[in-house]
Amino acid sequence: MKKIVVLHGPNLNLLGTREPDIYGREMLDDINNALREKARDQGWDLQCLQSNHEGELVDAIQAACQDGTSAIIINPAAYTHTSVAILDALNMFKGRVIEVHLSNVHQRERFRHHSYVSLRADGVIAGLGSQGYQAALDSIMTREGQSRANG
Repeated sequence: MKKIVVLHGPNLNLLGTREPDIYGREMLDDINNALREKARDQGWDLQCLQSNHEGELVDAIQAACQDGTSAIIINPAAYTHTSVAILDALNMFKGRVIEVHLSNVHQRERFRHHSYVSLRADGVIAGLGSQGYQAALDSIMTREGQSRANG
């Protein structure tokens, strides 16, 4: 079974209550459950992790490098703009990486316009709210399906 890891960075555990005008009212568990269900229906294993700690996210990426994970969907949140450590870990990962942001970071403060993660990401989705995660998942599953058909 193909495996996808979804990583959520700092403060995303507060979705639904933290600045809902920016991040929406949907709870993180709702997003994760919808992703797991959709992946399971297509024969994929999807695991989710949220952490407020940079090192824990790096550890999860390193584990994905070793355990046959096919793709990572990552919303690094504030670490987007600061974490070379996350970038370095992602650079070791051989599968697909899709970077997701709930808000349109390009309409926000200038410091949010730069992403270290984008230097490694195969795709970036911003501003679609929780639908961005669904779009990332669709992209991964569709591309994998096309690869199998062509290979």
